[in-house]
Amino acid sequence: MNTITPFLWFDTEAEEAAKFYTSVFPNSKIVTTTHYGSAGPRPEGMVMTVAFELDGKPFVALNGGSNYSFTEAVSFVISCETQDEVDSYWEKLSSAGGEEGPCGWLKDRFGLSWQVVPAALPRLLSQPDAVKAQRVMAAMMQMRKLDIGALEAAVA
Repeated sequence: MNTITPFLWFDTEAEEAAKFYTSVFPNSKIVTTTHYGSAGPRPEGMVMTVAFELDGKPFVALNGGSNYSFTEAVSFVISCETQDEVDSYWEKLSSAGGEEGPCGWLKDRFGLSWQVVPAALPRLLSQPDAVKAQRVMAAMMQMRKLDIGALEAAVA
């Protein structure tokens, strides 16, 4: 089976981003780094790509230039079992120039969007009692970082 690998375009920060991401997630590592040669199009010796794994899943970062930047149209979801996990990923990914957004969304300092989501959220939103599900949605819409206790309390 072929593997689908997210390929992330950076201007010059591919290596810095890969090192940052592998420091945030367990079971993560830099796999290989390639450099531009004399054929270009970037300066010879500059990092071209960094292959890395986040929690065992493959990613590639490219120093492709300033032609493109990230938007919220693509994001990565982190499913968290506990509030401590939510808090930890939220703090690490939004630090050092990151930007908190609504409803569990944030941008890291490289502009990449993440959703830090309690694993319980789909269950709370899809329960048979539509009134309770809508209370959960209303509570979530008031939050930046998601609070598992407050989401569960919205069902009560």
